[in-house]
Amino acid sequence: MNRSKRQEIFTRLRDANPAPTTELQYSNPFQLLIAVILSAQSTDTGVNKATKSLFRKAKTPAAILKLGETGLKEHIKTIGLFNTKASNIIKTCKILVEQHGGTVPEDRAALEALPGVGRKTANVVLNTAFGHPTIAVDTHIFRVSNRTGIAPGKNVIEVEQRLLRLVPDEFKLDAHHWLILHGRYTCIARKPRCQSCAISDLCEYRHKQLD
Repeated sequence: MNRSKRQEIFTRLRDANPAPTTELQYSNPFQLLIAVILSAQSTDTGVNKATKSLFRKAKTPAAILKLGETGLKEHIKTIGLFNTKASNIIKTCKILVEQHGGTVPEDRAALEALPGVGRKTANVVLNTAFGHPTIAVDTHIFRVSNRTGIAPGKNVIEVEQRLLRLVPDEFKLDAHHWLILHGRYTCIARKPRCQSCAISDLCEYRHKQLD
């Protein structure tokens, strides 16, 4: 795919959604971090249902520590892998309180040192909470990048690196959100909705379903 095609793709995605953001509900960087940890192998809708009651009671790491692991599990037990996630969140909250003054660090290495936080989660927090032009690659973005030809790659790291290199600078801050929403609602896994796709004429997918 050439540069002009990518420019036009992101121009259209921006025109359709000028201010994209995550569908996870949160009110501060800490709540976003917890929501993203919980979202692994879970839907945003499911996470939002669980965090609605959790975040009413606990808005800080200290507040979650006060709940304790058992109390935390009561709020998140509807989410997949909730036992492991609860354990990681408690450990993460202890580190945030003891090493970062109860705040979320604006630093990749410090974020990735937190239990339950990998590169993708760190990228989401850096981008959404702190405005860094990072691009977290999940299954949706991996699929869209490869299927459309925007930034094909064999694994998530390769796709991330290509996106950072190939996405025009003016679009990098919001590219993660545009691509994930496009993959979630239009360029879906089994039967992509090519007929209603705003970029179908620019997409290089060989098996478009336009009828």
